[in-house]
Amino acid sequence: MKGIKITWAGVLVALTVIGAAIKIPAIIGSVALDAFPALLGAAILGGPAGAIVGGMGHLLSALMGGMPLGPFHLLVAAEMAILAFIFAVFYRRGRKWTASLLFVLGNSFAAPLPFLLLMGEAFYLAIVPSLFIGSILNTVVAILIIPRLAKAVEPLLTNVRSVK
Repeated sequence: MKGIKITWAGVLVALTVIGAAIKIPAIIGSVALDAFPALLGAAILGGPAGAIVGGMGHLLSALMGGMPLGPFHLLVAAEMAILAFIFAVFYRRGRKWTASLLFVLGNSFAAPLPFLLLMGEAFYLAIVPSLFIGSILNTVVAILIIPRLAKAVEPLLTNVRSVK
């Protein structure tokens, strides 16, 4: 089963790179569809896999964007991993709207809080609207795709479990 989970996590990280290439202009930089694969991984494969997809996905997305925040992207990757894990905890307990709301609020308002201290209030206030729009878009895409992808992935995970 671990091999299948690793394979699907790799596919989702690759999907993050594709999503990062889909840019929607925003106040600072752009909004990308790079977070929804982490939510897919979290809901279908579990919290640890979703966290890995979220962290690695952010780093690859930032790399494609030229790493505008430099080493601070390591902090953002850790925040994405934590948010994906939290999403998994609530989503897998059947509380998908709570999971979605926590992800949107966490990614939009809580995750950039360190930058309020590091870069100032103007940066925080400028980046929050873009993060809010991006979080909503990524969450909606994930919520629409999760049930469909789960139908394709769950039988594979179940078949592997029954073979052992």
